[in-house]
Amino acid sequence: MAIDEFHVHVPDGVLTDLRARLARTHYLRSPRPGWTGGLGGDELRVLVDGWLAFDWRAEEERLNAVEQYTADVDGHRVHFARVRGTGDGPHRPLLLLHGWPSAYVEYLPLAALLSDAFDVVIPSLPGFVYSEAIEPPLTRRAIAEVLHGLMTGVLGFERYATFGGDIGGGASTWLGVDHAASVVGLQLLSGPFPADETPQSDEERGYLAALDEYDRLDGGYSEIMLTRPDTIAAALADSPAGLLAWIADKWHDWVDRANGGWERVVDSGVLYTIATLYWATDSIGTSFQQYFDYGQNPPRPPITAPVGVYLGQEPGFSGFPRSLAERAAPGLREFVQAPAGGHFAAFEHPERAAEAIRGFHSRLREDG
Repeated sequence: MAIDEFHVHVPDGVLTDLRARLARTHYLRSPRPGWTGGLGGDELRVLVDGWLAFDWRAEEERLNAVEQYTADVDGHRVHFARVRGTGDGPHRPLLLLHGWPSAYVEYLPLAALLSDAFDVVIPSLPGFVYSEAIEPPLTRRAIAEVLHGLMTGVLGFERYATFGGDIGGGASTWLGVDHAASVVGLQLLSGPFPADETPQSDEERGYLAALDEYDRLDGGYSEIMLTRPDTIAAALADSPAGLLAWIADKWHDWVDRANGGWERVVDSGVLYTIATLYWATDSIGTSFQQYFDYGQNPPRPPITAPVGVYLGQEPGFSGFPRSLAERAAPGLREFVQAPAGGHFAAFEHPERAAEAIRGFHSRLREDG
């Protein structure tokens, strides 16, 4: 399978049009203060001004300092970054898998901390930025097949590890089911649910009830993308300020704000990088496909590959019972509550995530 070198480059005309649209943003007048009704008004104006001042060409140079490629995997173009292991090794192949609304750039700081022990591969998931969407249904299982093809068929690794959350975590669990012999270990930023979520204890009942209440307050975005993805995508594909608001709203809600997560995210510029990549590749709509197809994910059998849970301080997973993870993953080796970091814990605190990854794999080696 052919592998081609890849370099990020957004044409001048696209950047000029983007900045002109941002400069003409029509801001919402909301009666609600702050973020109580989502992101709009003055809060959005601050972020748009930051995007207008963002030096994309300098960011491109930084991104292109990392090896990047595209490869054909079963007839689909898959983009990935690679941070090769340095020194004598041995270097364990490791997939870092992002979710939504994110991109491969989320994991570049973490990958740089792992290169002495791992050969890191960071793909853009199908339908995200530079990776083509695959034919519907775009299920977690289908994504896993693409990733397995990349690691084994394209890159030639017989065995590899995974780390990720959200969509990437869901794909990891299917790798641990369908390709358990190839997966050395998978580490998840969110707790895995068993196929049968019927609660079996008071702790599970309490958690699932709290999750339902949280989803009632937070889940409007997903209901739209589950049922009318093209309608919202049409608006976001025409308005970069709207696109930024849609992305930033979930980063704001899901980071560990108690430990400075939001300020760290804004100061880093990662929101502007992700928004620019979505805009330049016109991929916000295709990123919604896995939501629209979510109902076609089959019930997942128990995960038999070795599993580690590194549970962030994300509201939706607060109090996640270990017993649910044990029912989902008979191969559960550890269940750790991260001291800080939310949905994007590996970006919010890459040093802590790197330590957790090293520790998990060191213990796997000790266990044989």
